[in-house]
Amino acid sequence: MKKPVIAHLLAAGLLAVSTLGLAADWAPGSTDWDKLPEVKRSKLALYLTPQQAYDMKKKDPKGVAFFDIRTRAEAMYVGWPGDADALVPYVEHPELMSDWDDKRAMYKLEPNQDFVPELERRLKDMGLGKDATIILICRSGDRSSKAQDRLQAAGYSKVYGVAEGFEGDMAKDGPKAGQRAVNGWKNANLPWTYKLDKTKMYFQR
Repeated sequence: MKKPVIAHLLAAGLLAVSTLGLAADWAPGSTDWDKLPEVKRSKLALYLTPQQAYDMKKKDPKGVAFFDIRTRAEAMYVGWPGDADALVPYVEHPELMSDWDDKRAMYKLEPNQDFVPELERRLKDMGLGKDATIILICRSGDRSSKAQDRLQAAGYSKVYGVAEGFEGDMAKDGPKAGQRAVNGWKNANLPWTYKLDKTKMYFQR
């Protein structure tokens, strides 16, 4: 694939990260994928609820690859699904977090150019190839949809995104307005932990 196309796909991933709170009406556990908010949709159109992802991984732990594609900081401070095979960030903060994004009111994120190579290394370690079933989880489903598109462009065809993500969507009103309390892995009370396994963490190469 030509570099401009890859850059375009990565830029789309960053755009998705910036569209916070647009999918707060997505009901927890919903599988009505035709109504999935646009920001969570991928070209592959393969989606899972958190429970479905958990069940799929448990049913075939060695044959299904499960990757957390959030940043290292998210995994460290927010926790992560302990059953994930590895942390493979789709985007990352610059090492010193010295740049600020005024539009999104957060530290700037940059595309992780090592995303596909790192995922391929992890698959190889598991004895899996491009025909493997892969599950991706991000914060709320936005990044995972764009990462699905990136992997499809790289030749993968069975890549599922957890549409609700790990933290879920933001509540728009009520006592938890502004909090990620609508849906997601954590809100579904699925197993997660703050304890990180160094062998599963991402280190820039």
